[in-house]
Amino acid sequence: MTNPNDAAEAAMAGMMQFGQTMMKNFFDFVGKNSEALKNSAPNAGALPLPEAGELSELQQEYARRHAALWSAMMQRKPGEASQPMIAPQPGDRRFSAPEWSESPVYDYIRQAYLLNAEFLRSVSEAVPMADGRMKDRVQFVTRQYIDAMAPTNFAATNPEFIKTALETKGESITTGIKNLIADLEKGAISMTDDTAFEVGRNLALTPGSVIFENELMQLIQYSPLTETVHQTPLLIVPPCINKFYIMDLQPHNSLIRFIVEQGHTVFLVSWKNATQAEAHCGWDDYLEKGPIAALDVVRSVTRVKKPNVLGFCVGGTILTSALAVLRGRGEDPVGSLTLMTTLLDFSDAGELGCLIDETSVAAREATIGKGGLLPGRELASVFSSLRANDLIWQYVVGNYLKGNKPPAFDLLYWNSDPTNLPGPFLAWYLRNMYLENSLRVPGRLEMLGVKVDLGKVNVPAYLLATREDHIVPWQSAYLVRGLLGGESTFVLGASGHIAGAINPASKNKRSYWVSDSTATTAEEWLTTSEEKPGSWWTHWAEWAKSRSGKQVKARGRLGSTKYEPIEPAPGRYVKAKA
Repeated sequence: MTNPNDAAEAAMAGMMQFGQTMMKNFFDFVGKNSEALKNSAPNAGALPLPEAGELSELQQEYARRHAALWSAMMQRKPGEASQPMIAPQPGDRRFSAPEWSESPVYDYIRQAYLLNAEFLRSVSEAVPMADGRMKDRVQFVTRQYIDAMAPTNFAATNPEFIKTALETKGESITTGIKNLIADLEKGAISMTDDTAFEVGRNLALTPGSVIFENELMQLIQYSPLTETVHQTPLLIVPPCINKFYIMDLQPHNSLIRFIVEQGHTVFLVSWKNATQAEAHCGWDDYLEKGPIAALDVVRSVTRVKKPNVLGFCVGGTILTSALAVLRGRGEDPVGSLTLMTTLLDFSDAGELGCLIDETSVAAREATIGKGGLLPGRELASVFSSLRANDLIWQYVVGNYLKGNKPPAFDLLYWNSDPTNLPGPFLAWYLRNMYLENSLRVPGRLEMLGVKVDLGKVNVPAYLLATREDHIVPWQSAYLVRGLLGGESTFVLGASGHIAGAINPASKNKRSYWVSDSTATTAEEWLTTSEEKPGSWWTHWAEWAKSRSGKQVKARGRLGSTKYEPIEPAPGRYVKAKA
């Protein structure tokens, strides 16, 4: 008969061997998935290990906790509930189904995975790297590895897959295979029911007309929804890396409709989904044919010399750059500026920043930097990888293992509707903003023949950041206050990059923080702030109202004799697929 102690020792030895193999595979994975890490390592292809003493302590703690977990599992009686040794991180719902805790085997599998994940995170944090951005990359790649290796992602280790297959008599497996084949043909993972939505049918419904277009954008003027409007119009510049209708999903969650309902005459830039005809366009083209061209049209149509402007994400970066160019030319182009989740100082550029280095930027410059396109699907994959559990793996499990169809969700339909970008624009943006962080330095960057200085943009500014934003860290958005020349109001919204910005006033969920403080640092500002319940939209509406002039009778006609309506909103540019 086998000695139980010998069996336990053998099991422990097996677990230690597994841990060592997992760690080796992890370092191999990191090395293979980052050229910059290869180049920075002492030996080509190797990742520097933590100090021997620190690594030993981590391994000993790892072994101790695995031994305790194994012991707890061996002592657990059938049908007996047990207190887990380790819990998933906040917000991680992968193991919430009762099947994971009811079975001792699956309970052990999930807890062993969580211990392994915690160990690898600790190792990645202990890696001796002086370069902060490089260390961020190590931790990013670590998370990719951890997320990919979750037992939820594999049929053999996911009890929910087995239960669903038994309950459906195998139909879920057949449906899952069909879903996989359909997604392979489509070239993307289905996140929502694609047939449930159509731009112009049940998305982007705010009424208006396209009154101007060029090779890079259409300019939409929205119809008034009030009898009187503020005299000063508002021009909105959304990001060009995705489509504007995130700001105009459905009537109940449309920021554009909300602004029009507040009595503003609203114009919006709808960027073209770039084709080979636009593959030569660079940063200067986007400034000149985007905000600068749009401002000329808005002034002509409304006869207001200084419209108000609003930029969202990279749209805010483009807009502010254009304003700096106009100020450098001696013009006084706008009355106020609103920036939503916008970077102007890229010293901490969030999780995207850790993926951008000299090697990757040089590769883009050599391939598409002189002319070419970055396919929208590639860009979408990058953004999905930033939240792989939410935007990749949950759909792999739901669609393919369980055979489910994802429900209709307008935001995820938008997320799955990517845009192409011209290579010269992208390469210039990555090098000068993310890599060299030159925009914040007065006179360093030349745009449209002007050495720009953000300090000359000296109009009242409303700056929105969101507390859980992984693309534009709110502390980085706060740095904008020190770059612009005018007085600023800073507001911090709850949630993330999209959910925090598109937080409908009609639902009045979440909260936001405000303060009159002009503190130098974001952290100091936060200590003086007051949390307010509901949507930041209402706070912005009050701020904008006082800067939008007197009330005048709303015009029944859109455009002008010079700029006649071309087609109804949302226009054809936004409907073009990547």
